Amino acid sequence: MSFDITPLADPRPAASSRRLAWLAAGEDGVPLGSAFLRLFTKQGQEHLAELQLAVHGAERRQGIGTRLLQAAVEAAKAERRRSVIAQAVQGSPADLFLAARGFRQVLALTYARLTLADVDRATIDALLQLPYPGYRLTEWEGTVPDALARSFADSRRAMDDMPMEGTDFGRVVWDVERVVAAAEAVARRGELLHTVAVVDAADGGVVGFSELVVPGDGLGDGQHYGTAVLPEHRGRGLARWMKAAAIRHALERHPTLSGLCTDTADSNKPMLAVNDSLGYLPTHRAVECRLDL
Repeated sequence: MSFDITPLADPRPAASSRRLAWLAAGEDGVPLGSAFLRLFTKQGQEHLAELQLAVHGAERRQGIGTRLLQAAVEAAKAERRRSVIAQAVQGSPADLFLAARGFRQVLALTYARLTLADVDRATIDALLQLPYPGYRLTEWEGTVPDALARSFADSRRAMDDMPMEGTDFGRVVWDVERVVAAAEAVARRGELLHTVAVVDAADGGVVGFSELVVPGDGLGDGQHYGTAVLPEHRGRGLARWMKAAAIRHALERHPTLSGLCTDTADSNKPMLAVNDSLGYLPTHRAVECRLDL
């Protein structure tokens, strides 16, 4: 089969990355597949690239994916990247494709979903009424309020020890600028960002957060982006408290929303237990794969 690989330009670099892209098309110009290579640009992640590759089901096994992958790997090397990561559903053709081309599995993830119509509202309310001495909840839409911006950015270090195993993900350095840019990126996509945070009553600082992104039309499923608690405040039920508040928000503000989705590393047993206690049910498993350059 004859086809061409055409590099494309991504006109909108993000706050913490930029993308390269390639399109595979047949002689008639019909698209056959594509590849996107995200080059992380923030301090602590300049060594890393992330690949998304897709080939139309009817056009597979004709060398299209291999050629797209070659283009992306060559670009990653030219950009002096140390490794490329990619995600695939476990046991899927994409998983097998990556394994056959030198990628190794470095992280297993469980994806889970909460059907909002099945939520027992009384159970959620009871969780939210439990005492959490020394802490209080706060919530906001979109960008963090100025009064909490600094401590919210500082609280992002709660993600530093999130199980990433062999992904070579690096250490993400967060500041107020990056926090604001992330919220603005969600808004530009037409989606709604809702953040629940736990505040230490002693000093008013944020010690944990849970982010939920909802489609702008309030339909379909919302997506949990991140839930984390600073190490010195763990073991008090704060993560479950915040996720319960996010569920309540979804029920009250988005009555047409179908469900809430989340993904968690299989080695993150505490968060898996939180999801299970709130009624999230596994939908599928995925693997994060890494190619060393």
